Amino acid sequence: MLPIGTLVNMGAVLAGGTVGLLLHKGFPEGIRQMIFNVMGLFTLVIGFMMAAKMREPVAVIVSIIVGGLIGELLRLEDRSVRAGDFLKAKIKAKDDKFTEGLVTAFMIFCVGSLTIVGAIDEGIRNDPTLLFTKSIMDGIIAVTLAASFGAGVLFSVIPMFIYQYGVTLLAVLFRGLFNDEMIAQTAGVGGVLILGVAVNLLELKKIRVINLLPALIIIALVTIVLRLIFPH
Repeated sequence: MLPIGTLVNMGAVLAGGTVGLLLHKGFPEGIRQMIFNVMGLFTLVIGFMMAAKMREPVAVIVSIIVGGLIGELLRLEDRSVRAGDFLKAKIKAKDDKFTEGLVTAFMIFCVGSLTIVGAIDEGIRNDPTLLFTKSIMDGIIAVTLAASFGAGVLFSVIPMFIYQYGVTLLAVLFRGLFNDEMIAQTAGVGGVLILGVAVNLLELKKIRVINLLPALIIIALVTIVLRLIFPH
């Protein structure tokens, strides 16, 4: 199927990111730092809102720990940084925060509950409405992110397509698994990851958030197992 919602979402990010990139060149350092702080606080709020949706906190904690161990063993953070730096060198980008911008934008755009629900809706009901709504939000956020980080934000559409369309295809193949409980638990894990992004943006502590991404898969498996053991 043609992922209309995801393609529109990518277009919105590219459009917003282009505007932000034009602004990026004219922002003095003080204003750029202020934008970083605002984005950090905004991301913190999003993370808390998403994390509050979890229904089984213990399952979420276990999933993040196990996912983090897998991510550390696979060195996902290091590999993503190397991939970002390789891309930066290939296109000869001069932004110091190119790779950080790419990774941060991907996390903000793709780990949210609206991404999951929207991608599932497009897969199961062939309805991209939620992704269209998300596109407007992401386009606006992309302006601010690109104004802060530079061109790396535009290239976040590559992993965005892979992740979002991947969820859509999984929803088509395993539509019976994507119920409200699964979405809530996945959103809970995503919220914790988003909080990690916010901590990085606010420079409170360096958290290797990319290494925690396997937790999104682990929580889905844990939720399925719990449903089989304790059917409602």
